[in-house]
Amino acid sequence: MDLPFSTPAGPDARSAFEASVMRHLDAAYGLARWLARNEQDAEDVVQEAVLRAYRFFGGFRGGDARVWLLAIVRNTFYTLRAAAPAPSAHDAFDETLHGGEDGAPDPETLLARAADAERLRAALARLPAEYREVLVLREFEECSYKEIAAITQLKIGTVMSRLARARERLARCLLEPAAEASP
Repeated sequence: MDLPFSTPAGPDARSAFEASVMRHLDAAYGLARWLARNEQDAEDVVQEAVLRAYRFFGGFRGGDARVWLLAIVRNTFYTLRAAAPAPSAHDAFDETLHGGEDGAPDPETLLARAADAERLRAALARLPAEYREVLVLREFEECSYKEIAAITQLKIGTVMSRLARARERLARCLLEPAAEASP
């Protein structure tokens, strides 16, 4: 990514930024995608977050650049969302799962996997943002509790309890269609 401006520190700071932060763009986009619920908004969030990260890279004091960038992505999302009109809670969520071939599964297996993945996406999309973000950070981005606490600026105990509540709500959402189908 060619950055549109240079820092006062010069090309060394730019190289350090690219080496430590830019390699985490996939994680940044993943989080932004789940928070924003659509590709265009996620791209806007990541672009703004990377510009902010670059602008304030001089204040980065080391540590985990991934956690630092994800915290900026999260904060950027909530800042931009506060400035925009609230989206409907019933907006469609059209994310497709990224997966690779694991051999040659039969069509029935593929259909079952697709149905399960769609149910999971739909259930995750119905969760409130504060639950969705901790689940995405823990399960998809594989962040530790400590990293999630740093990203969300919550205490570790709060992260743990919010994650437990998020998992419970997700399980309830996944069981709802089964409960309605039973007599």
